[in-house]
Amino acid sequence: MSPDDRHSHALEVELIKDPDERARREAKNVLQQFDRAIELIESSIQPERPFKLRPSAILSLNRYALEGISSYAGIYRPAGIAIGGSKHTPPGAHLVPECVEELCEYVNTNWNRTPLHLAAYVMWRLNWIHPFVDGNGRTTRIVSFVVLSIRLGYRVPGSPTVPEQIAADKKPYYAALERADAVFEAENRIDVSEMEALLSTLLAKQLASVLRAAGSNPSHQGS
Repeated sequence: MSPDDRHSHALEVELIKDPDERARREAKNVLQQFDRAIELIESSIQPERPFKLRPSAILSLNRYALEGISSYAGIYRPAGIAIGGSKHTPPGAHLVPECVEELCEYVNTNWNRTPLHLAAYVMWRLNWIHPFVDGNGRTTRIVSFVVLSIRLGYRVPGSPTVPEQIAADKKPYYAALERADAVFEAENRIDVSEMEALLSTLLAKQLASVLRAAGSNPSHQGS
């Protein structure tokens, strides 16, 4: 090839074509992403290290979700994107970095708001931006959980976690997102009350598992 033949090749977006192999890699990545989230929570609840939500943390968590699956793991999407089944059209790719910065600024400047409000806001706004080629839902749910835990000051115990419950039944989650989208589009204001209510219910279920475990003793046979 001569220097005059120089040309570029686009990266292959999907690195795994086989659906079964992809499913196995996604399952592995979910665990790695959760481990990274726990590290972030534990390192951020130290009194000497005040927490600030930064785009780099969001990008990192997406990278863990898509590692080995997509060439765009941990990178903002380069083009427009559509959300199937939703009336909302996410902002253009050129606006994504600014929108993510604004999301972080909202969380950081409103840190005195309730943990549920901040988690609900992240859940909605990051979905609204849809900053990634893939893994937007997984990344959004884990970032919301990170913010919730850090704002509370501890890793929320119990299982299944809020993100796991949403992944198991997404209809209420989608409905809460659509409600927040509709209010923002019609009135240009933030209303994540429906998402807050949903997260409150899911959090109660997660914490209830701790109470059940505390009250059970399989090895105890009575006296």
